[in-house]
Amino acid sequence: MPLDYRTAFDHAPVGLVLSAKRLIKDCNLQLLAMFGAEREQLIGQSFEVLYPSLMEFQRTGERIVASLDAQGFYADDRVMKRVAGPQAGQLFWCHVSGRAINPADPHAEGIWSFEDLSAHRQIKAELTAREREIAALLIEGLTSKSIGKKLEISPRTVDVYRARLMKKYGAASTPELIHKLVVK
Repeated sequence: MPLDYRTAFDHAPVGLVLSAKRLIKDCNLQLLAMFGAEREQLIGQSFEVLYPSLMEFQRTGERIVASLDAQGFYADDRVMKRVAGPQAGQLFWCHVSGRAINPADPHAEGIWSFEDLSAHRQIKAELTAREREIAALLIEGLTSKSIGKKLEISPRTVDVYRARLMKKYGAASTPELIHKLVVK
């Protein structure tokens, strides 16, 4: 059987999604396996079904628009939610990267890749939506000031959340917290 674009898309080693207006228009087999879903559960659905909360879905959408580079590229690590199957509802770390086809209208159409990081990065504590956001940005190496600017909150508020994360993870310093967040 000759390889074609559909075969390459369906069997890519990472989850792939084609989107329009933040709706899943098409996805590959790896994405379905990662989220424990059947095609019918995702095609035509909002990306919201893959997020732990509506608030995280909305904030991530805003962050994508604000952070696209000139060519429309965006990438981050975030906590996502398995949709169905034996792990339905389970939260896991995921690396998401992609591109808005038209950077002037970021959510119009895009192609996104999803890589399950749970083999290397476990969620070891019950975190709030804001704690998950701040943990992801700490892992990226951002300062309290940078995180505050990105999330439109004060650096002091970021420090309060960082202190909560440190307590939950039993970390005495920010580097120790980051290590505990990224190491299995």
